[in-house]
Amino acid sequence: MPDYSKDQRVVMTLDAGGTNFVYSAMQANRPVVESFSLPSNASDLELSLSTLLDGFRRVESQLPARPAAISFAFPAPADYFNGIIVGPRNLPAYRDVAVGPMLEDAFGLPTFINNDGDLFAYGEATAGFLPYVNGLLEKAGSPKRYRNLFGVTLGTGLGGGIVRDGELFTGDNSVAGEIWIIRHKLDRDTNAEEGASIRAVRRVYASETGTRSEDAPEPKVIFEIAEGRAKGNQAAAKEAFRRMGEIAGDAISEALTLIDGLVVIGGGIAGAHRQFLPAIIDEMNGTYAAPNGERFRRLIPRAFNLEDPAQLQEFLKGQAKELKVPRSSRTVKFDALQRTGVGISRLGTSEATAIGAYAFALAHLEK
Repeated sequence: MPDYSKDQRVVMTLDAGGTNFVYSAMQANRPVVESFSLPSNASDLELSLSTLLDGFRRVESQLPARPAAISFAFPAPADYFNGIIVGPRNLPAYRDVAVGPMLEDAFGLPTFINNDGDLFAYGEATAGFLPYVNGLLEKAGSPKRYRNLFGVTLGTGLGGGIVRDGELFTGDNSVAGEIWIIRHKLDRDTNAEEGASIRAVRRVYASETGTRSEDAPEPKVIFEIAEGRAKGNQAAAKEAFRRMGEIAGDAISEALTLIDGLVVIGGGIAGAHRQFLPAIIDEMNGTYAAPNGERFRRLIPRAFNLEDPAQLQEFLKGQAKELKVPRSSRTVKFDALQRTGVGISRLGTSEATAIGAYAFALAHLEK
């Protein structure tokens, strides 16, 4: 993966939400202007486009030199490759709007737009979780290295992003990694996001305590109850996170059958990982039944919780061997333990997304 931590090029960035547009600029993986927000004016296209342009002009006016590009997150659905926003639910004014080409015309700069889940994954791959794990493996003397990463965000929704061999994989329709729409394990007519999000945790806690969903505490409070640090139904709180972990773990397992890499988790619920990450790992290490009654692993690689010190050490140790090459005096090193690891963002979700936007722009400029 490229390292842009010393790169002096500047990229203007934006995190576009339904309520606010949050602007900044990055240089060497760090912000170079103080971030600020402007109202998105989500239902008024002309006013929103004016806000979009004004915000980037304000950023540009604070930079010491001309930026190299614009790169930012904007909600889907979109044709990200061509910079066209198709119709996000939280920005209803944007229906088939060529936002990227408009910004290129206005600023004369290459403009890159992606999904926030994609940029989160790319930031963790370039400067966060992926180099962190590979660094630990190197320090442990392991020959194992990882090149692929699946980023998952757990919060208001369930998001995902795929990095394969150092490249962000977006797909032909800009919809790769959309884990939110995988089928819900426990409710087959529903998508996984309804079981792995803030509203899901609140809904299960309410159901377990016999109250209305709208009266349930926020997940942060439910986590404190589960940890025994706040008053409430501790068993219900633990079950709310366990069930979320089960459903998220099932969706992650479905994705990993095709991706085969590490998994990093961010988003607003990531801080409660002690309560849900064990359930994710249990689900990933689950089994299927063959017609003859025998059980076999649902995933070929064994899954490890990299936030658990004992599991981390076993993951790093692996099963290293030195094999003699047939008909030769040579030997080769080999790690016989096929494995994947799941851990929490090393950068924080917002920082990882910003670094991902920065790295994506620079990587494409170099092409």
